[in-house]
Amino acid sequence: MTQTTYDKPLPVPDSESTPFWDGMREGKLMLQRCGSTGEFLFPPVTFCPGSLERPEWAQASGRGTVFSWIVVRHPVPRDLYADEVPYVVAIVELEEGCRMTGNLVGVAPEDVKAGMAVELGFNRVTAEITLPAFRPAGA
Repeated sequence: MTQTTYDKPLPVPDSESTPFWDGMREGKLMLQRCGSTGEFLFPPVTFCPGSLERPEWAQASGRGTVFSWIVVRHPVPRDLYADEVPYVVAIVELEEGCRMTGNLVGVAPEDVKAGMAVELGFNRVTAEITLPAFRPAGA
Protein backbone atom coordinates (compact mmCIF):
# COMPACT_ATOMS: atom_id res chain seq x y z
CA MET A 1 0.00 0.00 0.00
CA THR A 2 1.55 3.30 -1.04
CA GLN A 3 0.29 6.59 0.34
CA THR A 4 1.09 10.02 -1.05
CA THR A 5 1.14 11.68 2.37
CA TYR A 6 1.77 10.10 5.73
CA ASP A 7 1.21 12.37 8.72
CA LYS A 8 2.02 9.97 11.55
CA PRO A 9 5.36 9.57 13.31
CA LEU A 10 7.97 7.62 11.33
CA PRO A 11 10.99 5.64 12.48
CA VAL A 12 14.38 7.24 11.95
CA PRO A 13 16.85 4.60 10.74
CA ASP A 14 20.23 4.74 12.43
CA SER A 15 23.50 2.87 11.94
CA GLU A 16 22.14 -0.24 13.69
CA SER A 17 18.68 -0.35 12.10
CA THR A 18 19.30 0.82 8.50
CA PRO A 19 19.68 -2.73 7.08
CA PHE A 20 16.33 -3.67 8.67
CA TRP A 21 14.56 -0.66 7.10
CA ASP A 22 16.30 -1.20 3.74
CA GLY A 23 15.04 -4.79 3.76
CA MET A 24 11.51 -3.72 4.63
CA ARG A 25 11.53 -1.30 1.68
CA GLU A 26 12.60 -4.21 -0.58
CA GLY A 27 9.87 -6.51 0.79
CA LYS A 28 12.27 -8.65 2.88
CA LEU A 29 12.47 -9.13 6.62
CA MET A 30 16.12 -8.74 7.54
CA LEU A 31 17.17 -9.70 11.05
CA GLN A 32 20.49 -9.86 12.77
CA ARG A 33 21.98 -13.25 13.53
CA CYS A 34 24.88 -14.04 15.83
CA GLY A 35 27.60 -15.98 14.02
CA SER A 36 28.62 -17.79 17.22
CA THR A 37 25.31 -18.66 18.82
CA GLY A 38 23.11 -18.69 15.69
CA GLU A 39 20.54 -16.67 17.64
CA PHE A 40 18.35 -14.23 15.70
CA LEU A 41 18.11 -10.81 17.33
CA PHE A 42 15.47 -8.09 17.31
CA PRO A 43 15.52 -5.16 17.72
CA PRO A 44 18.88 -4.48 16.04
CA VAL A 45 21.89 -4.27 18.35
CA THR A 46 25.56 -3.37 18.04
CA PHE A 47 26.78 -6.58 19.70
CA CYS A 48 25.21 -9.99 20.34
CA PRO A 49 24.48 -10.14 24.08
CA GLY A 50 25.49 -13.82 24.18
CA SER A 51 28.87 -13.56 22.47
CA LEU A 52 29.65 -9.82 22.27
CA GLU A 53 30.29 -10.31 18.52
CA ARG A 54 28.90 -8.08 15.81
CA PRO A 55 25.87 -9.86 14.36
CA GLU A 56 25.39 -10.47 10.64
CA TRP A 57 22.22 -9.69 8.68
CA ALA A 58 20.12 -12.58 7.34
CA GLN A 59 16.74 -12.79 5.64
CA ALA A 60 13.99 -14.19 7.86
CA SER A 61 10.73 -15.89 6.92
CA GLY A 62 8.32 -13.30 8.37
CA ARG A 63 6.20 -16.16 9.75
CA GLY A 64 5.39 -16.60 13.41
CA THR A 65 2.71 -16.81 16.06
CA VAL A 66 1.02 -14.23 18.27
CA PHE A 67 2.72 -14.25 21.66
CA SER A 68 0.80 -11.36 23.20
CA TRP A 69 -1.23 -8.35 22.07
CA ILE A 70 -3.10 -5.24 23.11
CA VAL A 71 -6.17 -3.65 21.58
CA VAL A 72 -5.81 0.12 21.31
CA ARG A 73 -9.18 1.77 21.88
CA HIS A 74 -8.15 5.24 23.01
CA PRO A 75 -6.09 6.99 20.32
CA VAL A 76 -3.06 8.97 21.41
CA PRO A 77 -2.55 11.46 19.93
CA ARG A 78 -6.25 11.69 19.17
CA ASP A 79 -5.86 13.88 16.06
CA LEU A 80 -3.67 11.27 14.29
CA TYR A 81 -5.27 7.95 15.24
CA ALA A 82 -8.96 8.60 15.97
CA ASP A 83 -10.08 7.03 12.67
CA GLU A 84 -8.10 3.82 13.29
CA VAL A 85 -9.32 2.57 16.66
CA PRO A 86 -9.70 -0.11 17.66
CA TYR A 87 -6.48 -1.65 16.34
CA VAL A 88 -4.23 -4.46 17.51
CA VAL A 89 -0.54 -4.23 18.36
CA ALA A 90 0.99 -7.69 18.72
CA ILE A 91 4.20 -9.25 19.92
CA VAL A 92 4.94 -11.99 17.40
CA GLU A 93 7.29 -14.87 18.11
CA LEU A 94 9.00 -15.41 14.77
CA GLU A 95 9.93 -18.87 13.46
CA GLU A 96 13.54 -17.79 13.91
CA GLY A 97 13.04 -17.53 17.69
CA CYS A 98 13.07 -13.81 18.41
CA ARG A 99 10.05 -11.63 19.05
CA MET A 100 8.97 -8.60 17.05
CA THR A 101 6.26 -6.02 17.62
CA GLY A 102 3.90 -4.82 14.90
CA ASN A 103 0.32 -4.01 14.08
CA LEU A 104 -1.93 -7.00 13.42
CA VAL A 105 -4.30 -6.32 10.52
CA GLY A 106 -6.98 -8.30 8.73
CA VAL A 107 -8.53 -9.73 11.90
CA ALA A 108 -11.12 -8.38 14.33
CA PRO A 109 -9.64 -7.58 17.75
CA GLU A 110 -11.96 -10.10 19.44
CA ASP A 111 -10.73 -12.88 17.13
CA VAL A 112 -7.03 -12.56 18.04
CA LYS A 113 -5.73 -15.61 19.93
CA ALA A 114 -2.42 -16.55 21.52
CA GLY A 115 -0.58 -18.90 19.18
CA MET A 116 -2.42 -17.62 16.09
CA ALA A 117 -0.26 -18.14 12.99
CA VAL A 118 0.66 -14.86 11.30
CA GLU A 119 2.87 -13.61 8.51
CA LEU A 120 4.51 -10.29 7.88
CA GLY A 121 3.10 -7.81 5.41
CA PHE A 122 4.83 -4.70 4.13
CA ASN A 123 3.03 -1.37 4.47
CA ARG A 124 4.85 1.19 2.32
CA VAL A 125 3.97 4.55 3.85
CA THR A 126 6.63 6.72 2.14
CA ALA A 127 9.23 6.19 -0.56
CA GLU A 128 11.80 5.49 2.17
CA ILE A 129 9.82 3.77 4.93
CA THR A 130 7.88 0.51 4.82
CA LEU A 131 6.31 -0.46 8.13
CA PRO A 132 5.77 -4.04 9.31
CA ALA A 133 2.17 -5.21 9.68
CA PHE A 134 1.31 -8.80 10.53
CA ARG A 135 -1.83 -10.55 9.26
CA PRO A 136 -3.31 -14.02 9.82
CA ALA A 137 -1.35 -16.64 7.88
CA GLY A 138 -2.92 -17.51 4.56
CA ALA A 139 -5.17 -14.45 4.56
